[in-house]
Amino acid sequence: MEMAGDELKLDGNAAAGVLQEIFVPEMTMARTICAACGGADYVGALSVYTHGPGTVIRCRTCEFVL
Repeated sequence: MEMAGDELKLDGNAAAGVLQEIFVPEMTMARTICAACGGADYVGALSVYTHGPGTVIRCRTCEFVL
């Protein structure tokens, strides 16, 4: 059964554990700026996909891989 992209999408808090392994501070409250569209948002508000090999974080505005 194939799942649609929206069924696999989580918010940025889903990446908290992965980010905590790399960075000491709480990263979900860090601000980021998308290189493609310039959209600024908190990491916790970004789109996260965890169902593939690894974790993919995308811009909520343009879906560019961050």
